Amino acid sequence: MFNSIRGIVSAKNVDAVFILTGDIEWEIAMPANDVQEMPLNSECRIFTWLYHREDQMKLFGFLNDTRRCTFLELLKVEGIGPKAAVRIMGGISQTDLEQALENADIARLEAVPGLGKKTAQKMVLSLKGKLVAAQNKNNLSSPYNDLADALVDMGYERRLALVALEKAHSALEGSDLWQSASSSLEKEKLVFKEAIIYLSGA
Repeated sequence: MFNSIRGIVSAKNVDAVFILTGDIEWEIAMPANDVQEMPLNSECRIFTWLYHREDQMKLFGFLNDTRRCTFLELLKVEGIGPKAAVRIMGGISQTDLEQALENADIARLEAVPGLGKKTAQKMVLSLKGKLVAAQNKNNLSSPYNDLADALVDMGYERRLALVALEKAHSALEGSDLWQSASSSLEKEKLVFKEAIIYLSGA
């Protein structure tokens, strides 16, 4: 129903952000580490997933589609619901989660607040290989593969380069700079420069 929401970060707490779009303010539940990356009063695009039951409706959000895919994969694990999935993602970085699953590192997963050994074991059995496969699929379909190659040549990790390019595109899309760009090549240059800023931590 909703793929993404673009607006201004009007407020946030530990595990939710409030996004102002016109006269509507949306409350969106998010992993804590995603929330931390969203400055107040900044424009953002959030990839969403709607939880709908007879007695409840809740909107969940993620910084990019990779994070949303991870959330949806976690929901396939027995005993993990939307709230638990968001809590797990908020307690471990995307890279660490992928590595822990690939290496069957139960101890690392158990270190995530609220995640017990049995659930960690179920996650490994259900998801080992799947997050990396999904990431590789996203990499192949990325419209900025050439730019990612250039960033890799500069010494950046490909996965991080693609995330930075996606963030850069989301930040620029709709801006005055984006609107003034007269060609797709100029837009690519804008995205490339912005991605380098993200990767450098400036």
